[in-house]
Amino acid sequence: MTELFDVGIPMNPWVILPLVILATAIVAYLINAVILWFLRRIVQRTSTEMDDRIYQLLERYLFPLLSIAGLLLIVDALPLPVEVLRAIHRLLILSGLLLAVFFLTKAALLILHHFEAHYEAVANIKGPVEILTKIIFITVGAMIILDNLGISLTPLITTFGIGSLAVAIALQDTLGNFFAGLYIKADRPIELGQYVRLESGQEGYVDHIGWRSTRIRALQNNIIVVPNSKLAQTIITNFNLPGKQMALLIPIGVSYDSDPQRVEEILVDEAKKAVGEVDGLLGDPEPFVRFIPGFGDSSLNFTLTCQVRQFVDQFLVQHELRKRILKRFEKEKIHIPFHRAYLKPDSDDSSRS
Repeated sequence: MTELFDVGIPMNPWVILPLVILATAIVAYLINAVILWFLRRIVQRTSTEMDDRIYQLLERYLFPLLSIAGLLLIVDALPLPVEVLRAIHRLLILSGLLLAVFFLTKAALLILHHFEAHYEAVANIKGPVEILTKIIFITVGAMIILDNLGISLTPLITTFGIGSLAVAIALQDTLGNFFAGLYIKADRPIELGQYVRLESGQEGYVDHIGWRSTRIRALQNNIIVVPNSKLAQTIITNFNLPGKQMALLIPIGVSYDSDPQRVEEILVDEAKKAVGEVDGLLGDPEPFVRFIPGFGDSSLNFTLTCQVRQFVDQFLVQHELRKRILKRFEKEKIHIPFHRAYLKPDSDDSSRS
């Protein structure tokens, strides 16, 4: 039996403990209510969603944190055995640390969500970033808790450091591909379903973007696997940016005895007629012809420019337009010159004789 606050009133210390806990909880509740009331008035004056989320987070964690802090201030004054006080003190510290780690982790995730809403690059890799944030806070919190439990962290840190270095060296290429994958997902130079061409010449539809490699499906239905580290360093032509629609340039050469104005009219006329009949050929903007590259060695060279719906539509459009143009040229008596190198030797000799 001990005396309470040296007043001479003998009381059981195990009766005092729940009373102190109850009194601390009441005081913590009142302080919590005052702080939340004050913060609520501030939050109501702002229009940002971030303030509301932080306020909701404080509503959940502020009261238990205040209660633990109050008990830590009072518990040493209780007439309890030293061993019990030490155990209660350690339990309170561990509980406070766990709550603080959870609170800080949630707050960091709220900040990340705020950045995700304003920055597309962060939103693109929100999954890995959130996981990494949780790992960092949990690891740091666990180290602090172990340190408070009296467990030496030096051997653990040394072992972890040496092990991490060995893993980093062994997985150097894998880690390089992983971080390159993060860059690709954040910057979005390519996306699923887009048609791309690499600097090395491979091209096709983006079929899969993973953390180690990216798969591209060629038109022949073959899969091209590109390590992300290589993809991040190469020059990429994306035929879906800024839009799928693209200009198609078809070079056409005619003989020098042709009327350039008439050739231009025929080419434009055939292209306009094909709009609506050839799948993938667009009429807006309208097809046009330019006398470019101009004067060749044996031909007048024109370029017919029209619009196609997407990259792969150019093959069918070129196929159909060339057939129509050739048929129209034959009808209009416009000749397409050919080089003498394509003549057979016997026909060449017979023409000379």
